[in-house]
Amino acid sequence: MIAAIVPAHNEERLIGPCLQALQSAARHPGLAGEAVAIVVALDRCSDATAAVCRRFGVHVVRVEAGCVGVARAVASEHALSLGARWIGCTDADSRVPADWLWRQVACEAGAFCGVVSVDDWLDYAPSVRQQFLLGERAQDGHPHVHGANMGFSAAAYRDSGGFLPLATGEDVALIDAIQRSGARVARLAAPQVVTSARRHARASHGFSDFLKRLERSIGDAPASSGLAVCATGTKPAGAC
Repeated sequence: MIAAIVPAHNEERLIGPCLQALQSAARHPGLAGEAVAIVVALDRCSDATAAVCRRFGVHVVRVEAGCVGVARAVASEHALSLGARWIGCTDADSRVPADWLWRQVACEAGAFCGVVSVDDWLDYAPSVRQQFLLGERAQDGHPHVHGANMGFSAAAYRDSGGFLPLATGEDVALIDAIQRSGARVARLAAPQVVTSARRHARASHGFSDFLKRLERSIGDAPASSGLAVCATGTKPAGAC
């Protein structure tokens, strides 16, 4: 069995398209009918996110952590309890392509790291988009780690110790741990995941804050920096 996990905090507006895309990926012919479980970790949700999940008939686990690292860990453990051999990881404001799960499994690695694209640049200046495209190297062997587009085998996840309870950087920490365990990490240009450029961040120092820092580095807006943790571990606010 294969699983896809999604952490969500008050995502009633965007999680529908996310789940629709995941269900399409679950039906890809390359998977040859293998069962796919979609697991959403509802983290302190006070809106209708749960109702949207019920309409799609996906697995739901509830978390009261306010921490994306904890949410991903709880969702991953639930997926493992269902018997998942591979877990794809994305975000509630993102949409995966139809071949997303199939290509991840087909890479035959301990983990997969993909790249992201943005289709709703909102009020960001063209210079921000251009700078992002320069940095987001969409080629095999790229250095990026995005929680919106990654995956890992059950064995690699267990051997690495799993997601740490970090408010940010839990994705990078997991991939680093998987590499240290000796498993191969496939860093591929495809499949790409479409994600949001929304300004209101759900996770502190995540992709939304990264884009705002990029904007400040180009213009003259005031900059900020810091560290973000839930329990243990830190990640520089400038990391992405």
